[in-house]
Amino acid sequence: MLAVLFDRFTERPTLREVPDPIASPRGVVVRVQTTGLCRSDVHGWLGHDSGIGLPHVPGHELVGVVDSVGAEVHRFRVGQRVTVPFVCACGRCPECLSGNGQVCRNQTQPGFTHWGSFAELVALHDADNNLIAVPEDLDGGAAALLGCRFATAFRGVSHQAKLVAGERMLVVGCGGVGLSAVMIGLALGAEVTAVDIDQRALDRAAALGAQHTVNSTGGSREEVLNAIRAVAPDGMEVSVDALGREETAGLAILSLAARGRHVQIGLFDHDPVIPMSAVIAKELAILGSHGMPASDYAELLAMVASGALRPQSLIERRIRLEDVPEALVRMAEGTTPEGVTVIDVA
Repeated sequence: MLAVLFDRFTERPTLREVPDPIASPRGVVVRVQTTGLCRSDVHGWLGHDSGIGLPHVPGHELVGVVDSVGAEVHRFRVGQRVTVPFVCACGRCPECLSGNGQVCRNQTQPGFTHWGSFAELVALHDADNNLIAVPEDLDGGAAALLGCRFATAFRGVSHQAKLVAGERMLVVGCGGVGLSAVMIGLALGAEVTAVDIDQRALDRAAALGAQHTVNSTGGSREEVLNAIRAVAPDGMEVSVDALGREETAGLAILSLAARGRHVQIGLFDHDPVIPMSAVIAKELAILGSHGMPASDYAELLAMVASGALRPQSLIERRIRLEDVPEALVRMAEGTTPEGVTVIDVA
């Protein structure tokens, strides 16, 4: 098969022929139709994930068709169109048995623990626990985004923060996962305020329906908080940091009303210092979102099928496998145009 592969961290990947994967007894091999280009793939390529072995094929957001199945797979067959959470659960550990496969202690992650979806074929493990059937008429890019960004934002906003209609939500960082959170908040009936340093990102948030935007370029924390307080004088009920920086997490937490809920989705490159005095004084809740188990996808898919959520609205560019090395390098350099990129493989 053709795959995008790198032999050393930070070394430019190349498109080359490599051996086809073989389905494990409880796994499948999927022929990839579309896969997402995510900043997490860049972190892996830069060597920020100690679990990645070399050589390596990145890619973890995908939709495709089952190409072969292991002998112990019972729920899926060759020819079915499927997606998968980026955290694949074992189905047997205490976390999985309690319905929390997104924090499975034996989890596998395509593109991290093993070769991923920047390829014509990808192996996925414990298929009966992880595969999600996808309607044939759902856009491939939309289906691929359900594996990571959209599902992580959905679980964070809906299942962790339990956002309800009429509440006010702040989203800091309007990249792919932040805009996903904006869309989900609006679909749930919230009043959404988006914060970013890039006016183009804020314009996209507004175009998606965000009622308020705050450009934080050059402003001190207090100046940005004052702009947020102009929208919500008593504070926000829910905040989301979709970027993963100490200053953005702190801003999001300090924007909250008493008893507010903060959802941390953006990943940090170090453990941050957070304003714990505010957490104590206001009895704030700090929540994480690490993807979503396959068993919880029905609600999300129903909202997509109804048109209440349109993940495809986030897609700005569609490229091919041969374009991935350049796109990965540009994203690492910060020169990628704003918006979500997906890769049409088949």
